[in-house]
Amino acid sequence: MNSSLFHTLEGKNVYFKALSLDDTQEIHSYASDKEVKRFIGWNLMHNLDETHNHVEMMINRELAGTHLYASVVLKSTQEIIGTVMLFNFNKESNHAEIGYVFSRGHWGKGYGTESVALITDFAFDSLNLHRINARVTDANISSIRILEKNGYQLEGRQKDEDFIEGKYFDLLLLGKINSK
Repeated sequence: MNSSLFHTLEGKNVYFKALSLDDTQEIHSYASDKEVKRFIGWNLMHNLDETHNHVEMMINRELAGTHLYASVVLKSTQEIIGTVMLFNFNKESNHAEIGYVFSRGHWGKGYGTESVALITDFAFDSLNLHRINARVTDANISSIRILEKNGYQLEGRQKDEDFIEGKYFDLLLLGKINSK
C-alpha cells in the first residue's frame, strides 16, 4: 500500500497528512466529543492519554500494512478537522472499507464529501481496488449523504445491528464499484 501518497492527497479545501502523536491534542478535541463518537466505531476518549494510545495504535496498524489513516487538515486554518481511513483490505477480492470522522464544528460544510472523494479516487486509481464498502448506522443521515454524493449505493441492511445509547439501529451497507 502506498501510505506516503495517501498522506499527500489534496482537494480544494482540505488535504491529508500522516497521523502524528504530536497531533494528539487536536485529535482529542473530536475524539472526546460524545456527539462525534455516537456513530463511529471508536471508543470515546476521556483524556489525552487515551487519545495518545489510540493514535499510536492507528500508526502501528498502518505500519503493519493493515490500515491507511490520515489526518484531514483544513487548508484555510491548517487545523486538523478529522481522520480518514481505509481498512479491512481483502487482497483476494480487491476490496476495502472506508471510514471517516470529523469534528462537530466542521459538519455540514462539504469537507466530508470532499475527503471521501479523495479517498475513493485514491483507492481506485492508486490501489486499483475493485470495490469500496462502507458501514453506516441508519440514523447517521449526514454520513449516508456524504457517501451517496460520492456515488456509493445502498446494498443492504442489517436490522438492529447497532446498539447505541440504549437503542437499536439498523446498519446500512453501502458500496461503490470501480467503473474505470
